[in-house]
Amino acid sequence: MTKTSLHVHVTNDPVYAQNGLIIYFQDGGPCWMIDPGLPPQAPQMIQHIREHDLKPQAIVLTHAHADHIGGIDEVRSAFDSLPVYLAKQEWQALSDPMENLSGLMGAGFKTDVTDPLDLPPGKTLTLGESSWTILDTSGHSPGGRTLYCAALETAIVGDALFAGSVGRVDFPHSDGDSLMRNIHANLMTLPDDTRVISGHGPDTTIGHERRTNPFILHGI
Repeated sequence: MTKTSLHVHVTNDPVYAQNGLIIYFQDGGPCWMIDPGLPPQAPQMIQHIREHDLKPQAIVLTHAHADHIGGIDEVRSAFDSLPVYLAKQEWQALSDPMENLSGLMGAGFKTDVTDPLDLPPGKTLTLGESSWTILDTSGHSPGGRTLYCAALETAIVGDALFAGSVGRVDFPHSDGDSLMRNIHANLMTLPDDTRVISGHGPDTTIGHERRTNPFILHGI
């Protein structure tokens, strides 16, 4: 496997520009939906999956803030209630608008998910022939997770790390010290060439962020 063999289809919402992802290796093969967010992401994801005859295996959530979970119910309705993976520390956010932050923006919403599956650090998930290790990158949120595939030199980091920045830590349950500890212990220890796919903004690499990211160099 090479990094170029991984297809990453990105959708965005117009307000928060959250990167909702579909990852797969070939048309007609299995795929994951990662962080299906606010409209119009769900119908765009559904369309792409059908156009490429993909076989959805799961929804995997890096964390459960509103802009990362807003499309879950729609895509699960389209594809037979797919399993949803999310760190146990954030399960309540699936059914509590204040926990997922949507309640801070108005009436808020909750999902219909009642049976999430945990993402403990060290667990591995398999997509096709690829194996992805779960890394603890909590701090922006209490159960933030990264999906890391060493063979593909790819890390899907949610809102822990961005090109030139890191996740906000001014939300309820955020912890800036924990975020920086986890970034240094679990992301900055990855190889320099590791592709970083963030929850917002463009891709970057671990090496580039290690050398240039002011938050990595100087802290929050």
